[in-house]
Amino acid sequence: MELRILNGALREVDAGALVVPAFEKDAPRDTGALKLAGELTSGWVEEVYSSGEFAGKTGEMALLHRPAGFAARRLVLAGGGKLGKFDAAEMRKLAGTVVRSLKGRSVRNIALAVERGDEFAAAAVEGALLGEFETDRYKTDESEKKPLDVFALAGEVSEAALERGRIVGEAQNFTRELANEPGNRLPPSALAARARDMAAEAGLECEILDQDRMRQLGMGALLGVAQGSMEPPFLIVVRYRPDRPGPEGVQLGLVGKGVTFDTGGVSIKPSDKMEEMRADMAGGAAVLGAMRALAALKPAIPVTALVPTVENMPGGRAQRPGDIVRSLAGKTIEILNTDAEGRLILADALAYAVQLGCTHVVDVATLTGAIAVALGNVNAGVFSNHEALLNRVLAAGRAGGEKLWPMPLDEEYREQLKSAFADIQNIGTRYGGAVTAALFLKEFIGETPWVHLDIAGTDWLAEAKPFLTKGPSGVSVRTLIRLALDW
Repeated sequence: MELRILNGALREVDAGALVVPAFEKDAPRDTGALKLAGELTSGWVEEVYSSGEFAGKTGEMALLHRPAGFAARRLVLAGGGKLGKFDAAEMRKLAGTVVRSLKGRSVRNIALAVERGDEFAAAAVEGALLGEFETDRYKTDESEKKPLDVFALAGEVSEAALERGRIVGEAQNFTRELANEPGNRLPPSALAARARDMAAEAGLECEILDQDRMRQLGMGALLGVAQGSMEPPFLIVVRYRPDRPGPEGVQLGLVGKGVTFDTGGVSIKPSDKMEEMRADMAGGAAVLGAMRALAALKPAIPVTALVPTVENMPGGRAQRPGDIVRSLAGKTIEILNTDAEGRLILADALAYAVQLGCTHVVDVATLTGAIAVALGNVNAGVFSNHEALLNRVLAAGRAGGEKLWPMPLDEEYREQLKSAFADIQNIGTRYGGAVTAALFLKEFIGETPWVHLDIAGTDWLAEAKPFLTKGPSGVSVRTLIRLALDW
């Protein structure tokens, strides 16, 4: 899809559809693009409002073919909801909704009127790219695919805003593409290869630790998860270094869970929806997508990404409930449930991030079903041992339009992880599962400021939204990008 900026008069915009945002009830309709649309079409805008055909609500659209006075073949009013609540996040959704709706009607060239500056323009580009993304890579009937040719911003928009929107939108789609790959197409070796290729293209450093190297280092928790699969595990390390030194001593670590397929191991999962476990590496994909964007956006601080990647399978050599493993941090872990595997591979990756000199660490993981029970598919859960870093992450989430909800880490929950046979066990009781999982991770980060994002409820859309297709959402990519850029 080609992205353009059109700085000329709106009436002269040559496009399959010219889209004008419009709002609910008392929002003024006598200024800007909406006023022009009403004047040139002899009152059509007021007519669709007064008839009840269009009320300006989020997701609504009204379409006029061959609008008088416009070069565009269609004039579209796109509902933005309440004007006072229309922010960059809503603009992102509006652009995605427009793209998905109009390309379904075989419109190939869309221009969106933007009147609110560069932040909204960048969000519109992101939304268009996210809306254009489809999960149909493996469908062979090309006639079913309806890609968009051109998405243009009509208005006073800078090239920098368009470029930033492109970088962030493409990074999130890169993440979604990885998370959408089936397990047979993206085993750990393939994810490592994709990371290496991305890093080479973006100008990032990349190191891949293989099974022998991890064994030498003592990553028994990670290797224990992998031992049931014929696919070998890897630890992906990608580094960004700024051209000039940033804040003294700061190195941000981003750690992402990379389980390319999770059967649950010996503690096998129910078969219902197990196919979605190909996205159990969505956290790792998000970290890699963020690094792809940061290579181009160039934050002032160094950033190191770590993605432990394994397959969790019930093979003849698989880890058993009751096994005890030794982690990189030296702690011994009693395995009570082999389906609590994400925390095991993250334990070694977090400890290694600290060894590499990361001064602040954020991990992203589809870690627990419990977080989805608590927060549904709206907010990701956020846990932290450091208030200042927590506030930075929450601010980055707000800036990126991603919803995050702080969760407790009270020490009383830690009682559930006490083991009679090892330093710690890998699960607690059925109550407070997201909290005990986060407390488990906290054991391996030491005193380093750390935030854990549990995205298990938000990483996958079971049903399509007007602005996003069914499947992986790419959640947390924008939060991680903003965190690094705003440091």
